[in-house]
Amino acid sequence: MQLNDAQRLDWLRLIRSEGIGPRSFRTLINRFGGASGALEALPHLTGRSGKRVTPPSRAEAEAEIAAAARLGARLVALGEADYPRLLQAADSAPPLLAIRGNPAILNRPAIAIVGSRNASAAGLSFTERLARGLGEAGLAVVSGLARGIDARAHKAALLPGTVAVLAGGHDRIYPANHAALVEAILEAQGAIVAEMPMGWEPRGRDFPRRNRIISGLAYGTVVVEAARRSGSLITARFALEQGREVFAVPGSPLDPRAEGTNDLIRQGATLVAEVAHVTDAIAPLIEGGAFSQGEGALAVDRPDLADAPIFWDELDVDGPAPPLFEEARDAPEPADDRARLIGYLSPTPIGTDELARAAGLSARIVQTTLLELELDGRIERHGSGAVSLLR
Repeated sequence: MQLNDAQRLDWLRLIRSEGIGPRSFRTLINRFGGASGALEALPHLTGRSGKRVTPPSRAEAEAEIAAAARLGARLVALGEADYPRLLQAADSAPPLLAIRGNPAILNRPAIAIVGSRNASAAGLSFTERLARGLGEAGLAVVSGLARGIDARAHKAALLPGTVAVLAGGHDRIYPANHAALVEAILEAQGAIVAEMPMGWEPRGRDFPRRNRIISGLAYGTVVVEAARRSGSLITARFALEQGREVFAVPGSPLDPRAEGTNDLIRQGATLVAEVAHVTDAIAPLIEGGAFSQGEGALAVDRPDLADAPIFWDELDVDGPAPPLFEEARDAPEPADDRARLIGYLSPTPIGTDELARAAGLSARIVQTTLLELELDGRIERHGSGAVSLLR
């Protein structure tokens, strides 16, 4: 399928109409024979609130397309050649996706890596090794551009190829200090994708919308660190609903950042301790051509995980929906070196060099601060210079 300019405008006006989501978009298209017919009928229809829906004007839609083009983004429609085939297989796939960068990477076999913003140094170190290893195995790495695990996954997979999914518009990078990372991804022939319009500042409820795209682009999702009520667990749930593999990295039961991942393993997710645990699980899916035609879903035989609670699943609403889960905004880095270092420590031992790199502190400051923490009984030293946090 290939939309012409007039059809693309109609699709954009329809999906940008208030209360129209991916599912109601398809319903309207099917009922009225296309976006043009749906737009004609839309002002005569009412949602659950009784409010009539007025689509944006052609001029507004043209302005959005022009603004995207100025930034190097273009709108790709569901069913077109450059639309990601794996995402197309998801029930709630966006009808239009704004893409910057190399569209070919979106149809490479991919794995999503997500996790805590306030990640431990050990979690960041494992993420780097995992993302690099997956890239060397020929897989693209997908994530959400957030601080912590997401950013480390993108950086480690720059050369093999990575895809970042935005919660807002292409001109509203969040967090703002990751604008340089976006440019690095584009320079390395990766891709940036967004469902939301240009100028859209991400809100709490937009992050789960982003998360179902992250999982939809990949054969499986790896959760590295996650608290119990974490956006990463929502990504894992979407992966399960889309028939994809769910992986989790185990962590210390003493670390709250491992509570969510340990629960996922208990509920049936595949434990990941090395790259082969991921590649071995998805190799049969890739070789068997799963989702290669952009339709259908894999059967999932994980009843425990399937019954796990989801905190937000209303993607297709008529008007505003309550944010059942709000993605926490990035907290500023502690100004105090001691507090900053403690944030990167966990019950899992980590080398001091890696700790210094994760915290962005000099080796001298790290050694001095660790000595203070040791005297206070806050840390334990291990062989090879590794340290861990005592709870």
